[in-house]
Amino acid sequence: MSLSKQLYIIIAFIFFIIFTGNFIISIKNTKEYLEVESQTKAQDTATSLGMSLRPLIKDKKDPEIESIIKAISNSGFYKEIRLEDSDYIINDYELLDATSTYKNDNWKIKKLFVESKFGYVEKIQSDYELSEQLLQLEDDSINSDSFDDFNVENFERYRYIPTDAYKNGGKIPFTLTITNENETKDIVVKLDIKKILLEEKRDIKFDSVPAWFIDLIPLELEEKFSEISDGWKKSAVIFVSPNPGEAYAKLFKQAKNSIIYAFIAFIISMIILFIFVQYLLRPLKRIESLAKSIALGKFETIDELPWTTEIKHVSIAMNDMSRKIEVIINKLNRNLQTLSEKLSQDELTKLPLKTTFETDMKQMFIQKGKGYILKIKINALSSFAKTHTNKEVNSFILEFTDEIKNVLKEKEDNKKFKFYRFFGSEFMLILEDCDYSCSEKICKNLKNSFNLLANKHKVTEIAHIGATPFNTYSTTPEMLQATNEAYEKAKLIGPNDYFIRDNNDLIRDMEEWRDLIFTIIENNSFEIEYINDTYCSKDEEILLMQEAFTSAKDKNNKNIPIGTFVSIAEKYEKIVDFDMAVISKVIDYMVINDIKHDIMINLSLNSIEDEEFISWLENKIFTNKNIASQLLFSVTAYAVIKDIKGFKNFCDKVHNVGAKIIVKRFESKFIPLDNIKDFNLDFIRLARDYTTDIYLDTSKQSFVESIQELANLLNIKVYCENVNNNKDYDMVKKIKIDGISR
Repeated sequence: MSLSKQLYIIIAFIFFIIFTGNFIISIKNTKEYLEVESQTKAQDTATSLGMSLRPLIKDKKDPEIESIIKAISNSGFYKEIRLEDSDYIINDYELLDATSTYKNDNWKIKKLFVESKFGYVEKIQSDYELSEQLLQLEDDSINSDSFDDFNVENFERYRYIPTDAYKNGGKIPFTLTITNENETKDIVVKLDIKKILLEEKRDIKFDSVPAWFIDLIPLELEEKFSEISDGWKKSAVIFVSPNPGEAYAKLFKQAKNSIIYAFIAFIISMIILFIFVQYLLRPLKRIESLAKSIALGKFETIDELPWTTEIKHVSIAMNDMSRKIEVIINKLNRNLQTLSEKLSQDELTKLPLKTTFETDMKQMFIQKGKGYILKIKINALSSFAKTHTNKEVNSFILEFTDEIKNVLKEKEDNKKFKFYRFFGSEFMLILEDCDYSCSEKICKNLKNSFNLLANKHKVTEIAHIGATPFNTYSTTPEMLQATNEAYEKAKLIGPNDYFIRDNNDLIRDMEEWRDLIFTIIENNSFEIEYINDTYCSKDEEILLMQEAFTSAKDKNNKNIPIGTFVSIAEKYEKIVDFDMAVISKVIDYMVINDIKHDIMINLSLNSIEDEEFISWLENKIFTNKNIASQLLFSVTAYAVIKDIKGFKNFCDKVHNVGAKIIVKRFESKFIPLDNIKDFNLDFIRLARDYTTDIYLDTSKQSFVESIQELANLLNIKVYCENVNNNKDYDMVKKIKIDGISR
């Protein structure tokens, strides 16, 4: 996960934690405030109502009481307003009226009681009786008869005290003893005693508040009350219950506003954070780019240092590392260049050695070159060495090479002539773009020069020359064999003489070759062997790679040299079809046999330059993507330099589909060591000359070791091939090459 994403996530998490905490605290405080406010308002209303109803409570059925309560209830701030009776008072009229038979004025209640399970009844002293008693206390001379003059209605009242079972009222049977002037009766009257005198309720409305919010945040609103007294006795209680609808509406609005504000603040904060992070990470992206450049061998530096202290220090360290690695690689390149020149150059004559000749021949095969190959060999050099000192022998060899160089210098276009020393007395010449007459003229000049040198040293013969035309469809060993045959014929002609083969000496007729190659490719009548098993050299011997080697036979059932086969296929534009057929066979083999190691497939330069082939290859690998990472496509080093741009394009396409690239027969002559970093390679496989007899040659040891160190810096693995000598194998393993084939 990128640093920017981690920063966004952690900042968002911190913001969420802070907002959640503040939100919960805010909602909790608002909830508590609304609860207190609602309950306080309810208590104030209950107290106010109690005071308003006190003058009216003597007559609990007074309609003005209902009017006052309804007026307050209609405001909508209260869920319920309830007036409850606390003192159950009944009078004679109510009792007699309930009988409907004895309610005329002639009947009077003489006695009243209820069963004990319902409670008991006590008579309430009337105001008249209370006044009479008070006056008698003040003046003993006043007697009861004095009140007869007052026209005061004698009205009897009773207080019903219920048991706990009937404290909330109900249908209570009262037993009456009533009398008139003529008779006395006992009757039972049932009165509906009501505890709730008056009740007003309002619906709780939550139109703007969702149900989940109400369930999530319950409001605890207690019912408030106020007692109403009639004189010294509590007569009734007024109850007021707050309406939670208004509190929930305010609370939900507060929560919604908080969330909206938090969301807007979060978006703004994240936008600011995004701008800041992009600005902050810009130097890190430059550092990442620098690190990738270093991995690819491009040692750049960060010129504009960031202002952040820590990142600035990292940038300075990266710059320092880039410079130091560049110095190390440049030093390695110089050492490798020196060692490469030493390995490819004869110490005495400073002429290129056989390995360079083979390399140049490969280039001619690739470029479809024309010209002649000459073999020149000093006669009886060993006999000359027996009668002369080493210094004299070396002087003679130098004089001999100078004579050849002088002949070559006589030509204006001398750069097209390449001169090599194989070993001891054997030399080779490549005459590029030279026809038969050109080669004949050079041979004649060399013969004349050798004759003069023979006279100088008073010998009969100095050397003989064998020449053969370059055959694009042959191989280097076949060309050497042809020059050797010409040389042997030259020896038969005369002293210091030469023999030149012409194009009629070609082994096969080209028409026959074309028909043969077409038949093999179209019928897939070739075999694939898996050779050059490459094992890990550092730990246990683990099989890393095998090379898919193609073999085909001619009409005589003899193996066709693969170089000849490829050259003719390229000439007649069948090489792309051939490479496709090989790749298909290899993939089928890997899938069927469940191969776990890499398989190297050799490709021609024509194929990697062909867009249709690359498109076909991408689709083929994508279809078999489970083995893509085991496909290792090989191109020779001398093919790479012919079309560097095309090779880079091919590498990119192959890497995009998950396959890998190896450059085989790697030689510093083809790919300069300071340019190896320009190629996005996975592997290089050294030319076998670098590891042949490496245990005897310290220059080879130093060269291979430097190659390994340079490749490690560039994340490239180094393999070597055909290390057959046990001492060579031990030496290569000591150098810790990544992979060795035997």
